[in-house]
Amino acid sequence: MFSINTDYVQDHGSPEPYLRRIAEAGFSHVHWVHHWRGDFLYDRAEIDQIGRWLKTYGLQLNDLHASEGSEKFWISTAEYARLAGVELVKNRLDMTAVLGGDAIVLHVQPDGYNDDPQPEFWDRLQRSLDVLLPYAQARGVQIAFENLYPTNHETLKQILAKYSREQVGICYDPGHGNIVGDGLDFLEAVKDRLVVLHLNDNDGAADQHKLLFSATVDWKRMAGIIAASAYDKPLSMELSVHHSGINIKDASDFLAQAMATCTKFAGMVEGAP
Repeated sequence: MFSINTDYVQDHGSPEPYLRRIAEAGFSHVHWVHHWRGDFLYDRAEIDQIGRWLKTYGLQLNDLHASEGSEKFWISTAEYARLAGVELVKNRLDMTAVLGGDAIVLHVQPDGYNDDPQPEFWDRLQRSLDVLLPYAQARGVQIAFENLYPTNHETLKQILAKYSREQVGICYDPGHGNIVGDGLDFLEAVKDRLVVLHLNDNDGAADQHKLLFSATVDWKRMAGIIAASAYDKPLSMELSVHHSGINIKDASDFLAQAMATCTKFAGMVEGAP
């Protein structure tokens, strides 16, 4: 069983064609990434229709990339925008619970990309999480914070120290880790909190979301860390056809290669000491 992101071509418009192709390629799960950046609110009618599509194509929701709103942002310095951002995240928590997923992904980047947040940042974060964590727990959904670039490793470690593993976890993106250079050292240190994966590759210079084994991520070491981690769900990729060298019209070929590379990586995880 493997999972892939819904926005491997684009993150807007009807997701139905992409869900159908994902199912045809043999995937069992999806990582919902449509509308992850922006202020889009899913209505219950839309959520119910997505649920029907998932059922029709025999797919399950693995987890969901929640929104970093362009105006509604859950750690915004503007209080009205922070409050609106909390409501936006609650919308994604509701959606995840209805569709049967167990986690949402949030970005947390300190002010000015400085990985040594000031007290006002922590105040905003805590006030938002004071609302979001009980809301998430009541719905059986966990919040996972993603490693980013520029690095936010120290910020994430402080969050993990402040909140329990039942409250928050980590989403690890090896592409981001490859860009900052010490991503796998970070993952090794927090592997017991790993709950979401964004498997993808790049050349270390840009966030390319390439197919696994197509660039410079250390997949052997990555497999060993995942094998020893708390992660216990279908392996999940976050890929883009646009950096694959495959014509966008050849989606079936792209998805077939995604499946093949994920199968190879799964074998490495299973065989890791």
